[in-house]
Amino acid sequence: MSDMIYETVLSHLENGVRTITLNRPERLNAMNLDLIRDSAQAFEDANADTATRAIIFTGAGRAFCAGDDRQDHQHPRDEAEAREVVDAIQRVTHAIMFGNVPVVGAINGWAVGGGFEWAINCDFPIWGRSARGFFPEVSLNLFVTGGVTSLLPALVGLNKAREMLMLGERYDASELAKLGVAWRMVPDEKLLSEARAIANKLASLPTLSLHAMKRTLNQTATTDLARAMELETEATIAGFMDPLTTELLKDF
Repeated sequence: MSDMIYETVLSHLENGVRTITLNRPERLNAMNLDLIRDSAQAFEDANADTATRAIIFTGAGRAFCAGDDRQDHQHPRDEAEAREVVDAIQRVTHAIMFGNVPVVGAINGWAVGGGFEWAINCDFPIWGRSARGFFPEVSLNLFVTGGVTSLLPALVGLNKAREMLMLGERYDASELAKLGVAWRMVPDEKLLSEARAIANKLASLPTLSLHAMKRTLNQTATTDLARAMELETEATIAGFMDPLTTELLKDF
């Protein structure tokens, strides 16, 4: 399989490297339910495709992913609907982190909320120099997903993770590189070429050992990632159900 067709995501295979591109550039690739579901399906299909030996994950246009699409936001009417939305978001992380194929992030422009989570989920997140990231969730009476309650403390330590997740500070690529959240920072114009060079190197490695290494690291190097995602899901659903959240989202 070479190109795979989705409504809001591009998926193109070249020499064993599949590039998955969030493709709502007019909305800064902000997350609506279509984008979330397409992203999960794209990663699941890529992991099932034996010709795909490495993945590049990026965004079309001026941003990687600007978080939840406020313009297209449909607040869940009940707990079942909220759970459906949150499960869809967590499905993307599950496909990125627990899928066998290594993922190189090419993070351009803004990576906000869920978009920041997806950037952190990548095995080799490379950030363009002008890229920025932050978590607005707590200020909106919501909660993070993407396993970052486990991943961030492992990457930056508990104190810095508290700062990032509770205070919602904004970080540029240079600081994220110093923290280890960005694996590398490169000039914007070299972002995709650098990502492809790393993806090509990964694609050339034996798949048995490479897949086993990714699987083992993601299951053991952090605290219980699956458990963290379960707790995140329940906390996010509770946030969606609180009337205060609706008011805060309107003002954001």
